[in-house]
Amino acid sequence: MQRDNTMTLGFLIFPGFPMACLTSAIEPLRAANEIAGTETFRWKLISETGASVNASANVAFQPDCSLDQTEDIDTLFLLSSPQGKFEDPKGSNGKLRHLARHGTKMGAVSGGVFPLARSGLLDGHSCSVHWCYKAAFTAEFPSLATVDDVMVLDRRRFTASGAAAMFDLSLKLIEQTLGDAVMTEVACWFQHPMVRAEGVRQKIPAFKTDSTADSLPPPVAKAVELFADNLEHPVSIRDAASEIGVSPRQLERSFKAATGQSPAIYYRTLRMNAARQLVMYSRDSITSIANAVGYATSSTLSQHYRESFGVTPQEERRKVNLFRVQDNRPIPSV
Repeated sequence: MQRDNTMTLGFLIFPGFPMACLTSAIEPLRAANEIAGTETFRWKLISETGASVNASANVAFQPDCSLDQTEDIDTLFLLSSPQGKFEDPKGSNGKLRHLARHGTKMGAVSGGVFPLARSGLLDGHSCSVHWCYKAAFTAEFPSLATVDDVMVLDRRRFTASGAAAMFDLSLKLIEQTLGDAVMTEVACWFQHPMVRAEGVRQKIPAFKTDSTADSLPPPVAKAVELFADNLEHPVSIRDAASEIGVSPRQLERSFKAATGQSPAIYYRTLRMNAARQLVMYSRDSITSIANAVGYATSSTLSQHYRESFGVTPQEERRKVNLFRVQDNRPIPSV
């Protein structure tokens, strides 16, 4: 629907959406207009009903229109927490599909990938999912293809893993519309030193260290990848070492040197973090969650969960649900 070299973007915000994702999308576009001396980019803020919406930081935003009033949008981005759902799923998801059928490109930032997937508009597409939501996303949408890149542009579906990734995606839109020079000047305005494109992997922390997973020594990095791919059916450290091509003793020493932890403890940390995502962002039973991260019983999961986070899964879920009811904002948002 792009006309006259202008682009209108819509940002559909859900309660508890990450505010940084919205500003990271709009501010580069505003700067590009100013630098180019044009009104190339326009934007509308949208909520399902047109009512004010509170971001995760409890800042209120007043939309320009409701979803059912939305027309003439070139690209619509959903901004949400993982729990983002419509009050009227049938009508609102129908409106999203109507817009997509009539030429609107659909996108999602951070947790917004969840309601976009629930609408069915990601079926048959690859998408970027933030690492801290991936376990919950794959549990809810096992048939959807996820990629660990900061952004994925798959035909008419645009997904960005978080706020900084959305800034990079906005820079890409600027480059495509106004050229390299304007894009570079916008990046410099905001002291955005490294412009990331498609194919760049997300930075993932090497848990309980000051490193990221991609900076670990090769044998350790391969083991971490193997562990992450085998949460439901854990592999033994001996089998992991054999697959990597080192001895169990070598793997132990390498892990201790790189992370200060044994591979077994690191593996448990990965499983606990995945369990925590499912506790916070899914409605799966604690027994199902235990099975999903490789525990035969929920009691063993609860014991290790308490050791890791200071609460049991049941206590964590009650606490999060109480927080949502009181403040209408899920945690965390990225």
